[in-house]
This record gives sequence, structure tokens and C-alpha cells, in this order.
Amino acid sequence: MKTRPYQTVLFLGDGMADESLAALDGRTPLQAARTPNMDLIARKGRSGTMLTLPDGFPTSSDVANMSVLGCDLATELCGRGPLEAASQGIALDADDVAFRMNLVTLDDGGILRDFSGGHIAQPDAEETIALLNAELGTDKIRFCPGVSYRNLLILSGAAFSADVACDKPDDSHGCHLANHLPRPEAPAGAHTAFVLNTLISRARVVLRDRAANAIWPWSGGKPGAIHNICQRYGIRAAVISAVDVINGLGACMGMDVIKVQGATGYIDTNYEAKADAVLKALADGYDFVYAHVEAMDEVSHAQDLDLKIKTIEDFDARLVGRVMHNAKGDVAYAVLPDHPVPIATGKHTRTPVPVAVRQPGVTPDAVQSYDEVIAAYGTLGRLQGRGLMDLLLG
Repeated sequence: MKTRPYQTVLFLGDGMADESLAALDGRTPLQAARTPNMDLIARKGRSGTMLTLPDGFPTSSDVANMSVLGCDLATELCGRGPLEAASQGIALDADDVAFRMNLVTLDDGGILRDFSGGHIAQPDAEETIALLNAELGTDKIRFCPGVSYRNLLILSGAAFSADVACDKPDDSHGCHLANHLPRPEAPAGAHTAFVLNTLISRARVVLRDRAANAIWPWSGGKPGAIHNICQRYGIRAAVISAVDVINGLGACMGMDVIKVQGATGYIDTNYEAKADAVLKALADGYDFVYAHVEAMDEVSHAQDLDLKIKTIEDFDARLVGRVMHNAKGDVAYAVLPDHPVPIATGKHTRTPVPVAVRQPGVTPDAVQSYDEVIAAYGTLGRLQGRGLMDLLLG
């Protein structure tokens, strides 16, 4: 049974926001794409912007999605590693440090050419992780398979620390690995940085004959205390995503994780199955459904303009539209990216993202479409912190 006057679906288009491009006559990809369903949310609702990557915090998706969901970054941010471990059901001890670990491709000169290892197929990724465990694993060092190139490295024991700075691989394309190695942020992190760099070096030998021929550990952390969104707002909530960091964040926040067959985290993800999972969650009485799609982020990092426009249109038609046209009863809708990834750079930026919210019985503002420019003229103003969640669920 639902417990509130109406249910809410939040559509999260990862990396969807961008900047104006000469190739699009000064428009953004979001402005150039056909998005009648997101436009409808804006036209019948209210618009604004949201700061999701504030200064002083990494420009990573865990930070951005925690911001969207109203987390206190100063006290709750724990790194992607523990979140992805939670998604996989991996219990971490207090002394464990979990790192997200990409399988990547380096050229012969040690330059990063693909942070996704060619979007390595799942069977190949699992075989690679098994090989790493056989050659480099110990009772203190574990490699854990995730989805495609997105895997985990877990270091166990009091000797290990999360006080290590690791650069984001998707921000380091075309750079030499030697200039982006893990380094201690404090004396306590020196041993951990040494072990990580040793594993990176040895893995290049183990994987030398493979397309994904290196590892890139980053965003490490220990288990942290993240608030329970269901208890905060008195709701039942569910998360639908293909990627472990989002599912893990949802699980840590008390949300039920709904897995969807064919959800890949890439352009071939099963949009229709995701939409149908949202509709079933609504029928099952969930008050809040967080529907996340990764595809736009991936093609933005690859700086593929045509694919970015296509994935935005797929997101709008095959997920947003399918849900809105088939949902029963009163449902509120919100749409936003977690952060921008401009095609020009292929890297995350701290620019506030556009938000549109349509709620039953709430008078619309004058905004008639959904994009980065016009959203700033809406009545929601500039949201941050708990602002969006309080608006939707408070």
C-alpha cells in the first residue's frame, strides 16, 4: 500500500547536461535532442537548477547522486568503493578499504587510451578478475567482479588507510599513468599507496596480452554512516540502475534495489525493461522510485556528440515517456542529470544542472521546455543540499 497522497518518480540522466556547441549552432545536445516527455514535465511543472558537485568534493557520480538524494557530503561521503561493495552484498569489516577499480587500456607508452577497457564484456571481465586474484590476490588483497570494467579492489587489515589520493580515470584520458598514480594524503596512507602502486605495476605484467591490460583503482573508502531516506521521510523507496555505485547508494539509504534484466550501463541498456520496472514498483505501492540511466555519461566521456543526442532521445522516449504514458493514478515526476559532462572535454563539471518537477495540484511556472538554459528561469530557483528531496518528499 502506498502511504502518501501521490507517488514520485525521479528520472536521473547521468551526465546528460552539457554546454553550447558550435556544431549545434550554439545549442546544447539537450536542446538539440527531441525530448517531448521531459518538456512536458517542465511545461506542466516547475523548473530550476541544482548544485550537485560543490567545491571541496570530488567531481564524481557518487558525490553528485548523494547530493541529489539529500546527503550531507561533509559527514556521509565514503567513496565509491564501499557503495559498490554494498550493491554486491559484500560485507566490509571496519578495517577494510574498498576501491572502485577500472579495467583500462593503456598503449605501449603507458598512456591511458580507454578508461573502460573497450567496454569489456562481462565474461571477459570476470575472467580477468579471476586471473588477478590467482596471480596477485592474498588474504589481505581481494579483486571482486562488478559490471564490465567497473570492479572492486578490497584491502583488509589495520595497516591500510583511506588517506590516499587517486585520480579519476575518466578525467585522465590521454594522460600517462605514471603521472596519475595513487599517492598518500597523510602519513597513514603511505603504505596503502605503495601497495596500490605495486599492484598496478604487477597487473600490467599479468594482463599484458589482453585488451583491458591494466587496472586503475580509485575512490577508496571505508564503510560510512549514510542516512536512511525511508526513515527520514516516512516512505517506501526503490532504486533502479545498472551500475553498482547507484544501487549501493540506494541500498545504504534504505531503498530496495530492483534489478532489471538487460540493464547494462551503456547505450544498449534495456530502457523498456527499466520503464516496466518503474511501473511495477508504482503498482506495488512504492512512494518514491529513483530511475537512473548511465548511457549518456558513457558517450559523453567518449565525446561522441551523435550518440549523446541519441541516448538523450532514447532516455526521453523509451524510459520517461513509457512510464508517463502508462502510469496509473496521481504520480509526480522529476527529471535532472547528476552532473554535466560536456562533449568538448569529456569530463565532469561543477555547473548546476537543470531540474524540472511536476507535482499534482501544483501550479506550473512559465517554463515551457527542459534544458540547461531555460531551467534557470523557473520558480524553483537554485536548489542544493536537501532542497530537492524536501520538495519531492518533505
